[in-house]
Amino acid sequence: MTTTRRNFLSTTIAAGITTSVAPRLLGAANANDEIGLGFIGCGARANKLMDQFGEVTGVNIVAVCDPDAERLAKAKERFPSANASKDMRDLIADKSVDAVVVVTCNHWHCLAAIWAMEAGKDVYVEKPLSHSQWEGEQAVAAARKYDRICQIGTQQRSDPMQAEIKKFLHEEKALGEIKVARVNRYGVRKQIGKRDKPLSISKNVDYDLWLGPAQKTPLFRDKLQYDWHWDWNTGSGEMGNWGVHVLDDVRNNVFQDSVALPIGVLAGGGRLVYNDAGQTPNVHFAYFDTGDIPVVIGLSNLPVARGSKDSPKHPGPASGYVAFCEGGRFEGQRGRGKAIDANGKVIKEFKGNRGDVVHQSNFIDAVRSRDRSMLNAEVAVGNDSTGWCNLANLALRAGGSFSKDVANQVELQEWQNLLASMDKHLEAHDLSLDSEGIQLSPMLKLDPKSGKFVGDDADTANRLLKREYRKGFEVPELA
Repeated sequence: MTTTRRNFLSTTIAAGITTSVAPRLLGAANANDEIGLGFIGCGARANKLMDQFGEVTGVNIVAVCDPDAERLAKAKERFPSANASKDMRDLIADKSVDAVVVVTCNHWHCLAAIWAMEAGKDVYVEKPLSHSQWEGEQAVAAARKYDRICQIGTQQRSDPMQAEIKKFLHEEKALGEIKVARVNRYGVRKQIGKRDKPLSISKNVDYDLWLGPAQKTPLFRDKLQYDWHWDWNTGSGEMGNWGVHVLDDVRNNVFQDSVALPIGVLAGGGRLVYNDAGQTPNVHFAYFDTGDIPVVIGLSNLPVARGSKDSPKHPGPASGYVAFCEGGRFEGQRGRGKAIDANGKVIKEFKGNRGDVVHQSNFIDAVRSRDRSMLNAEVAVGNDSTGWCNLANLALRAGGSFSKDVANQVELQEWQNLLASMDKHLEAHDLSLDSEGIQLSPMLKLDPKSGKFVGDDADTANRLLKREYRKGFEVPELA
């Protein structure tokens, strides 16, 4: 019988379920003892993570969960001995589960992680950590309150190459001081359809559980799964999908995590060209004031021209970053990087392993040792990196029509270069930055202590720091 939220909490927190799982985890400090993993979500990304965790010694997938019966059946077929359920609360209450892997839609990430930590489980949660900045803070607070190991799935953090890059840039200062960083995410995505009548949800999906914290609104796209990324109700757009990886690289390698959140953000873009049901921008650009090295990001899911399969030209890698330095530039991306001197000569190349399996092993090692300081992407780190994406999304949504005067308040040359390249990109689609549908925020100022916006335009932005939750699926306030 499906566990209700009230019964779930009363039989876990009030009864002290942490005492029932703690002995197993303390025993698991012996590297020969098995860690029982439960997978919340059984889609494509989950199956990839199942492969990767399967390569870690001493890990056994003991439970699987998905509100989609077809996905759940396939997971059960793959792991016949695993307990299967459609409601994550049943999996979380399973005493054979030591740790959970949260691979749901973005809007479920925090609540699923918090419920699991409340019940004494450790958590590996896919990126982005949160759907709104407020709930990410609650996830960090939950990890501290319940003393849980919580890792976010920005797996490139576990690539040994990153340490080599940081040594090269900061200890050796081989290219001199870093002056500005440019971040890219360029990759063509197809339209998601636009229906006249709402999408009929398959009887194989428990839609109430699938929605969880999200609002119950009609869907006018063609598919339920994956394309939830491009709906503000359930996803975070490309900024939260891929932007979190490349911005996390910048926080790690350019700032060495010294900058948690920017103190100012200016963002623009829109959902352009495609007449589909998507809401999130397929063209997005932002400037981040860090108080130190300025950062800009350019993102586009549109092709270079109508009918093309190629992305527009851009400096550096399509999914990566460029650190412009006194003596040249460093171009980094997943699994590799290169340093280029002021004359355009490649002076050093870096090759990595992308962090796959290493990242999952790092999580399991921390679970065994009960030492969160071992984690390469601890939840607080993940909250900060996700925060840049949340703020870029929030700023765009808080914006009005594009204004050159507002955009030109930022005199940084790399920002002006980005705007010019975006304007040229849009020109191929018979648009410009001045076109209808393109938004731009004011320069929003963030108070790093309170985590809230201050100044003339703060009210609208602050209202977007937290979402509304459906009854029964509220993220608890812990921070």
